[in-house]
Amino acid sequence: MKPHELRSLTDGELLSKLDEAHEELLNLRFSIAIGQQRDTNRQSAVERDVARIKTILRERQLAAEIE
Repeated sequence: MKPHELRSLTDGELLSKLDEAHEELLNLRFSIAIGQQRDTNRQSAVERDVARIKTILRERQLAAEIE
């Protein structure tokens, strides 16, 4: 997902997306390990999505601490 799309979501929705992404990442790693999945680019994309979501959540946490 794009960062601007993620920023429009609430914290609860972001946490839900984060859980979904972690689950997808686990399934992708398993599929790649047993040879079912050949598209390893998807794993990288999901890892980047996880990083984006965590970054946005941390930005919001820091902004709340300042206020």
